[in-house]
Amino acid sequence: MLQNRICLFFLGCVVSLFGQEHNLKNIQKLTFGGDNAEAYFSPNSQLLTLQVTNKTLGAECDQIFSLNLNEKTFSPQSLKRISNGQGRTTCSYFMPDGKHIIFASTHGAQKECPAPPKPRDGKYLWAIYPEFDLYIADLNGNIVKQLTNTPGYDAEAVVSPDGKKIAFTSTRSGDLELWTMDIDGSNLKQVTFGLGYDGGSFFSHDSKKLVFRASRPKTEAEINEYKALLQENVVAPTEMELYTCNVDGSDLKQITQLGKANWAPFFHPSDQKI
Repeated sequence: MLQNRICLFFLGCVVSLFGQEHNLKNIQKLTFGGDNAEAYFSPNSQLLTLQVTNKTLGAECDQIFSLNLNEKTFSPQSLKRISNGQGRTTCSYFMPDGKHIIFASTHGAQKECPAPPKPRDGKYLWAIYPEFDLYIADLNGNIVKQLTNTPGYDAEAVVSPDGKKIAFTSTRSGDLELWTMDIDGSNLKQVTFGLGYDGGSFFSHDSKKLVFRASRPKTEAEINEYKALLQENVVAPTEMELYTCNVDGSDLKQITQLGKANWAPFFHPSDQKI
């Protein structure tokens, strides 16, 4: 990501600030400086949860913040930190009650920000920190529960609309696969089994399906490179297609055949489109 270039915008509050923009209107800027990403609405649509790297806010690397969308104007001070400021966090999501947030953090292993991956052959690499575990915190930042406590990457958690399931990505089986658990952390089940990265999943609105991004190395060279990178706890997220499957992993379908990085899928409200 480019430092000081990633900000969040919200549709529906003010007239567009950009005269050259013809496709969107009522755009309001929500964040100012730093890296701001992975923003998701609370169940009542009044709050956002997001991850922020911004040294002026004391976030040396990604930390989880919330933002109240009822404010009339926004500034850096509008952000309220939810994570404890230790380690690195990623991929927050509201729990069904709207009063708690699930996210991944490395703080259980170390208080400092983990080192970013070293460049390799000019490739963009994404760290798969094995210290990531899943936590639940209230809106005041108090951690009320740790959901995972096993070696390896556990992150990218989302909650089903019916409030019964959590889907997440884990390396607990030796590869980056999708898993589900009940909302209380019990009843762990592996959903995907193909070699490659499976992640960024979201539930359909009826909670019966998942849509996600996945890499599928095919040639011997691609497979060897993927496995070598995974041993270094990194992945090259530049060749991924979109897939859907039932929550139990059945009826797996590849949706895109576009090559390169296909990203951030989400179900249309009808659940008939993505």
